[in-house]
Parts: sequence; structure tokens; C-alpha cells
Amino acid sequence: MAATSHLARTFTSASLSPTYLSQNPNYHSLKFIANNLYHHHKSSSTAILTIRKHGARKIHAMSASFGSRLEDTVKKTITDNPVVVYSKTWCPYSSEVKSLFNQLGVQPVVVELDEIGAQGPQIQKVLEQLTGQHTVPNVFIGGKHIGGCTDTVKLHRNGELEALLAEAKSI
Repeated sequence: MAATSHLARTFTSASLSPTYLSQNPNYHSLKFIANNLYHHHKSSSTAILTIRKHGARKIHAMSASFGSRLEDTVKKTITDNPVVVYSKTWCPYSSEVKSLFNQLGVQPVVVELDEIGAQGPQIQKVLEQLTGQHTVPNVFIGGKHIGGCTDTVKLHRNGELEALLAEAKSI
């Protein structure tokens, strides 16, 4: 119960009451992610809400975090999940990558940078510092930076993407 009340306190949206969370079909995913971040950043107010959309887990809302804590959160997201896609909802290249993973039966963690407010550009800057890539999608498999849409599609066409996904235990 403490995790439930902590989870409800960490979200900024008024619609995320404890009742809503406990009745939400993704409650266990929400609780798991919030607890992991809570234990990783005990003094941070960072929280993540995942929503299933088109077969992908989608990170929808995050509260503000700065500097190295934000970088640590990005690194933790990348290392703790088999497949992570940093994306923007309006980007056709991001849509192509998400569609490809969906066709392969892969459910990546998708972080929609244009839906998380002021933190979106900050995360994009952190990603650029970590990878040298300033565009989306920014794809990670098994904790390794794969690149963008062209790189991901090329790996698929060469028959290498499925091997990386299997190694990362995402398919």
C-alpha cells in the first residue's frame, strides 16, 4: 500500500488517483516503474506513466529532473529495458521504427519526447551527449545505441535486427 500512495503522490496529473491506479490494467507496470525510480532517485520527484498504445509501452509523463539525475534516468531506462525508442509522435521516421517493432512482435519502451513537456528537449540533449545523435528516433537494443530509423531498418533488411533483439531477450 505504501507503494500505491507513493505512486499516486509522484504523478502530477490530478486524474491519477489511487483508485484509478489500482483499477488500471497497467497498475503493476506503473507500480514497478515508479518503485524502481523511487529506489534509484529517493530524493527525486521523477515518475513515469506507461500506457499501452499500438502494442508499445509508451512513457507518457515525467516530472522535471535536472543535470546528472536526468542523465542517470536516461541511462537506467536504456539499461533496464531490452528495447527503448526515444521518439516524437509527429515524426514519420519514429512511426516507421515503432511499426517495424510492432510487426516483429516487439514491445519497446517508447519515450515520446514531445509529450513530456519541458523535459523532452532536455532528454534529447542528454541523448545527443550520450550518442552524438540529435534526431529521433533514437533506438537502443540491449543497452546499446543502434541509431535512428535508417540504421534500424538497415539492420532488419540485413537480417541482423532479429539477432540483436533475441540477444536482448525482447523476442
